[in-house]
Amino acid sequence: PRFPAMASDTGDGHATLKRCLGVLRDAKNDSEQFAALLLVTKAVKAGEVDAKTRRQIFDAIGFTFPTRLLTSRQPPAGCPPHTFRALGLTLLACFCTDPELAGHSQILNKIPTFNDILLSPCDPDSTSMVDDVYQCLSAVLATARGPRELVIKGTVSALCQAYLNGGHGSDCALTLLMGLLAIAEAKCWQRDAPQLLAVLSKLSGDFLKAEDMTKFELCEVLPHFIPLSHPLTENSQGSECLCRLYKGLADVLGSKLSQSQRDPALKLAASLVQACGAEWIPSGSGGSKFLALLVNLACVEVRLTLEEPGPMEMEGKKEVVTACYVLLEMGIQECLREENPLLENVQKMQLMRIMEEAFGAVIFYLREVKEEELQDPFIFASVRVLGAWMAEETSSLKQEICELLPFLVDYARKLFKEGSPAVSLPQAELVSTKGSALPRDALRFLLPGFCHLTAEDRPRDILISEGAPALLCEYFLQQWEVLASKSMAPAPLTSTEMSLQTLCGIFLNLVVTAPDLVRRDKTFSSLMVVLLNALPLLLPQKHHLVLAANVATLGLMMARILAGSAALQGAKSAKEFFGAAIRFLSQAHAAQADPSSDSLALAVSPIYVSAWDDIQELWFLGMQALAGCIPLFPWLPHAVLQAQWLQGLSQLLSRIAPSSVDFELVTAFQAVLVELARASEQCRDVILSHHGTEWASLYGMAALEQCLAEQ
Repeated sequence: PRFPAMASDTGDGHATLKRCLGVLRDAKNDSEQFAALLLVTKAVKAGEVDAKTRRQIFDAIGFTFPTRLLTSRQPPAGCPPHTFRALGLTLLACFCTDPELAGHSQILNKIPTFNDILLSPCDPDSTSMVDDVYQCLSAVLATARGPRELVIKGTVSALCQAYLNGGHGSDCALTLLMGLLAIAEAKCWQRDAPQLLAVLSKLSGDFLKAEDMTKFELCEVLPHFIPLSHPLTENSQGSECLCRLYKGLADVLGSKLSQSQRDPALKLAASLVQACGAEWIPSGSGGSKFLALLVNLACVEVRLTLEEPGPMEMEGKKEVVTACYVLLEMGIQECLREENPLLENVQKMQLMRIMEEAFGAVIFYLREVKEEELQDPFIFASVRVLGAWMAEETSSLKQEICELLPFLVDYARKLFKEGSPAVSLPQAELVSTKGSALPRDALRFLLPGFCHLTAEDRPRDILISEGAPALLCEYFLQQWEVLASKSMAPAPLTSTEMSLQTLCGIFLNLVVTAPDLVRRDKTFSSLMVVLLNALPLLLPQKHHLVLAANVATLGLMMARILAGSAALQGAKSAKEFFGAAIRFLSQAHAAQADPSSDSLALAVSPIYVSAWDDIQELWFLGMQALAGCIPLFPWLPHAVLQAQWLQGLSQLLSRIAPSSVDFELVTAFQAVLVELARASEQCRDVILSHHGTEWASLYGMAALEQCLAEQ
């Protein structure tokens, strides 16, 4: 059939297109439909289709006809073999410009076909097909279901191969890969690690070899291919990539650079630090000089940006300064590292001085923050990095940090009240300056610094006056709920558990240095209730032993101060708590054969050995606190007898060699034994019946001897 010319000939393309659509609807056979389609696709190719017309095309032919074209193997006479496929792809690419159609199952189920076309040899006649495929895939990526479908249907592997083949559209393959990795990095690496490593291998090789602006362009691309979820150091190919990236960066950062060249290089270095710590930097003088240079450059960048920020200039610099914060955190860790350090002592001292100036700039910046800026993720990144400094460096910038404490407490409180920031995020996660929907938990990063500061008078007074104890009690309750809601199966130490341990340390400082506060502030009564309920749940889980030690000791210390509170006066939860605390204290030591003699010696129990370095001080403090509790709770001696601890301890001390028990342990045991003997006739009789007078003399427990001798 004869069809009128298109827009380029008549100037009335829309009218022509309408007539063609009519023919498409009314076509009596494939040849009529095909002729009309040629004109429609010509209009689509010429970019003459608006949203309304595109929808008319879809309404006229739907997905059925393009699907038939994709599967047809018989081209019209005199046409190239892929003619029908090319027409089908052009139509699908046209439909995909409508987001609603791009996410349709009829498009998603064609992803394997798109992948096949990317992997097929591409002759000059079929480049438009490849372009259409990339258009379809880009549109699918932008939909809600798209990324997941692309990953599970093998598009990552196809894009990697298309990029490595270097054919038509390979730059589009790289762009799409970057987009997919930004959304679903862990899933991509889980399914297609070898292919992604091959791409990283090519990119890192190109980066090392490049001697023009390509090097700096690759600095922007490479971070997308450095995974947080897949350790690159675990295989030789990944390690080779890291080696090339180190050499390339050393080359770049050792040169004289403009601002626009230095910024992407610092961001690439930060992404490597996030993924691998300092493992990608080799040991030796070259590596130590590079590391020192990296931290130096980061400090300079932070100071230049934060000490005199102009509003517009500042906005554009936030991303690179956030990357510099990652490098500063690494600098702190490396300056503290004692085993196999990358830095020499002189370098460490120099870097600490330079970092102190950079953190002075961070404090200066935070002091200038206005109320309306508090939602800016860059403020969060600045507070987080300052928290890392406060956690490790307690002597420098003390005055400045004390002056900033009211802001830090207020900021952490605002974020805590706004959301439920108990999401366990990886510690290395770089906070995006582009805004994040994830809850932001500032307290988690401030806790270690607060733990140091509550041990000192002035900062502790400021924290108390700013209401920090009440906030920290609320935070403890919320973090405990997060931990308790998870499976109690053994798992790596989470940020939640670490936060709870650090909170216990802060509260212990307050109990020791500000007992009146604990006595009068109602929030501590609420905390006491949580501790009473938490310990019996924690103690049976041996992988939570360190947290259980913290909770037991803090609870015992607080019980001495809050003995009169309703929660502790004979309540079931109080008795269960003390029962668990007695088990924790009583199970720490056992008799074992002494290789140097025939006698038995006292040793740390096998189940406590791995955690003993972390809990030893807590155990001694707990023993001291228990001794203080015995006169305050008349039912406590009976609980000790019920637990068989007194009998067991008496037997233990009568069996082992006294020389195997050091003075500190003797003192701890004696304090509890004396209080038990004084408080309970029954306890005194148990000790005497187990030859208590004899072993008290052997161990030099004079106070116990005297107590047992009294009628």
